[in-house]
Amino acid sequence: MDTSTFLYGLAIVLVLVGLAGIILPALPGLPLVFAGLLLAAWVDGFAHVHWGWLILLGTLTLIASVVDFVAGAFGAQRVGASKWAVWGATIGTLVGLLLGPWGLLIGPFAGAVGGELLYRRRLSGNDAGEAVKIGFATWLGLLFGVLLKLALAFAMIALFALLWFI
Repeated sequence: MDTSTFLYGLAIVLVLVGLAGIILPALPGLPLVFAGLLLAAWVDGFAHVHWGWLILLGTLTLIASVVDFVAGAFGAQRVGASKWAVWGATIGTLVGLLLGPWGLLIGPFAGAVGGELLYRRRLSGNDAGEAVKIGFATWLGLLFGVLLKLALAFAMIALFALLWFI
C-alpha cells in the first residue's frame, strides 16, 4: 500500500469517526470530519478542493462548534437547568451507548432528569415535575444540536464531494 492510499483511508476514517462523534459526546465530531476532508484535499495537492473552500468548511466547523457550546449552555440556563442536569445528560448519553439506539434517545433524558432531581433534593426536597420539565428541555436541546450538526456535516461532505468530482 502506498502512502497516498493510506492517507486517503485515514481521511475516510477521520470523517466516519467524526460522524460518530457528533452523536457521541466524548468525540469532537465536526472538527474530525473537517480534519478528514482537509487531509484528503492535502493528499490530492488541493487539486480538486482548493484552499478557499477549505477555509469556508473550517469556518463553518468553528462557528458550529462555538454555537453548539453557547447554545447548549444558554438553553439549559434558560429553562433553569442545573449543571447537574447537564452532567446527568452527558452521563446518560454514555450509558445509553451501551443500550443501542434507544439508549441514545432515552439515556440523555433520564440522565438529565436524574441529575436535576439530585440537585433539587440537595436544595429543597423533591420537585419531580420541574426536574422532568428541565430534563425534557435539556434532551430536546441535545437532540436538536445533534440533528443540526449532522445536517452540517453531511452538507460539508456533499460540498466536498461535489467539488472533488466536478
